[in-house]
Amino acid sequence: MHVVVAPDSFGGTLTAPDAAEAIAAGWRRGAPADDVRAVPLADGGTGFADVLHAVLGGTLHELSVTGPLGSPVDGTWLEVGDTAYVESATACGLHHVPREQRTPDVARSATSRGVGELVAAARDAGTTRIVVGLGGSATTDGGAGMLAALGAVPVDDGGAPLEDGGAALVRCARLDGTPVLDGVTLVAAADVDNPLLGRHGAAAVFGPQKGADADAVAELDGALAVFGTVLAGLRPGVADERAAGAAGGLGAALLALGATVEPGAGLVRSLTGLDAELDAAQLAVTGEGSFDWQSLRGKLVTTVAAGAAERGVPCVVLAGQVSVGRREMGAAGVAAAYAVADAAGLEASMADPAGTLSALAEDVAARWSR
Repeated sequence: MHVVVAPDSFGGTLTAPDAAEAIAAGWRRGAPADDVRAVPLADGGTGFADVLHAVLGGTLHELSVTGPLGSPVDGTWLEVGDTAYVESATACGLHHVPREQRTPDVARSATSRGVGELVAAARDAGTTRIVVGLGGSATTDGGAGMLAALGAVPVDDGGAPLEDGGAALVRCARLDGTPVLDGVTLVAAADVDNPLLGRHGAAAVFGPQKGADADAVAELDGALAVFGTVLAGLRPGVADERAAGAAGGLGAALLALGATVEPGAGLVRSLTGLDAELDAAQLAVTGEGSFDWQSLRGKLVTTVAAGAAERGVPCVVLAGQVSVGRREMGAAGVAAAYAVADAAGLEASMADPAGTLSALAEDVAARWSR
């Protein structure tokens, strides 16, 4: 049987290539006669640049940029011809914030400034198309930090620049300055399709995983509403657009700058040649850290499942944890989902993510191989 293994990264525990290798190795043990092809993927979040570099080549640039907490981190962007692929998570990703520091105050103050510094570097290198991968951020600042780094500084009524972070945006009166992006086409490769505001918005849905409690979520949503009004001066109705809430509102800021939105998973699916692999497949295996309801809003696993379903190929999901019901699973084209935490226990899966994922793949292979 021809099996295509096409996972995303597993949160902060495994990169997509590491997850693909672990699943493929386990599958080969469980079904040694199967032909297994590993195609690691990304949906715009963590691993976006590395996954594309592996298939497109080009030059991977690393530079020191402002991290989400204000201290320097190593940011990454990929140059392929006249196109730049900027991985926002390398500049403002949640992995830059240790778990013990994910507090309401950090959620209020985390900045996307480093993303703007990466975009500026790509612009200054002469690229004319900049694709910004969105996902996995520690920020809920509506992309204000990114805009400031590009020359459009959020200021208050008196013209004073605001401090970094989403909470300060409640005092935003306007943007001072204009980003210099002449001749540059912007694309937002988003991992989700959430709007900026409300119960499906950036603060309500993703704020808690970044450290925001109920009070901080309400405060950030209110501040983003103020900032959304400012951004509407550049693009009316931007807060309600698809993917405006991606990466803590970075999507909204990019849209305000004239970016078009593409589902990150679909973009990577196209560039990596996944469709050609699925054409020959008899089973697709995908996965991510947590297969939950957010996965159903444009995440990679459902993109892989959709591609498999188009060809009548069953798709199974291996994830750290699974909380999607069978009905929702079936509607998304997923035949079955298996959780490492259920098979090995949460403590063991965190202690040895690759080993426990590989063991689960071995067990699932014995069930599905034919």
